[in-house]
Parts: sequence; structure tokens; C-alpha cells
Amino acid sequence: MAARNVTRYVLPRFASVFQRFNATTAPLIMKRRALYRPEHSRLFTTSPKSLEKETAYISFLDRDGDKITASVKVGASFLDAAIDNDVELEGACEGTLACSTCHLIFSKEDYEKIKDKPTDEELDMLDLAYGLTDTSRLGCQVIVTKEMDGLVVKVPSGVADARNPS
Repeated sequence: MAARNVTRYVLPRFASVFQRFNATTAPLIMKRRALYRPEHSRLFTTSPKSLEKETAYISFLDRDGDKITASVKVGASFLDAAIDNDVELEGACEGTLACSTCHLIFSKEDYEKIKDKPTDEELDMLDLAYGLTDTSRLGCQVIVTKEMDGLVVKVPSGVADARNPS
């Protein structure tokens, strides 16, 4: 009876885990009887609420002065947020900290909301950025947090690619 319940309720939900085990070893791995009962089969499912990521709304002022408001998942970088929402931000090195094309300018208040301070490597790249200010950061290095909801960030009017300083 227990083997039939394992086959019906547990194995389909964990097919990828059990692919390396045969029918003899699967019951040895799952020793607890409660896992074989149909009423406990939802124990292993995740609710849609736990799969939803928190979002923050970030506004980008692009090179033309247009305001683009984007819904950004918490944990994404500003570079990813800009690319996903069609903001003109190049990111030529794809976030490897090898250029300054994802240079962004924050207001003083918004700059202070950024928990992580710039590293020496980021500061070296920022020295090569176009229109550098005291509140400049590279978009690939700033991660969105829930506290940044409502933040407004400016994309500089020009780009200086550190990989090709011509």
C-alpha cells in the first residue's frame, strides 16, 4: 500500500530527485510515514505567494529628459532594470565592472538610500565616466532594495566607454 502511495503522490512531484534512484531505494530515502499519506502531499508544493518577488518602482530620467517609470524586482541591478524597461543605458561590459557605460546619477537623498558603498574598482571606473558627480554610481553595481521604491535616477547625456577611450 505504501509503495502505491509513493508512486501516486510523491514520485511525480519529485521526479527529478528520484531519477537517480530506483524503486528499491526511494522508500529508504523517505522514511517518514507522513510523507506517504495523500493528505500530506501538499506539504511539498509552494504557494504562488512565496514565488512572487517584491517589486520597487524606479524612475529613470533618460538622455532626452523623458521620465520612464519601471517596476523592478528587488535584488535586480539598475542596469538590468534599465535594459528590461527599454531605458537607453548601454552596459557594454554586461555588468563585469570593465566599462563606465552604465553610469547613473542619483540625487543626494537617493544616493544615501544605497546601502552598499562603491568599491575601489567601481570608483576607478567612475573616474572615466562622462559627467561624473559626487552622487554617481555604476548601474551594474547598485542592487535594488525595497527601500528604493520611488527613487528617481538620471541617465547622463553622454557616454564614455572606458574600454575605448577615443
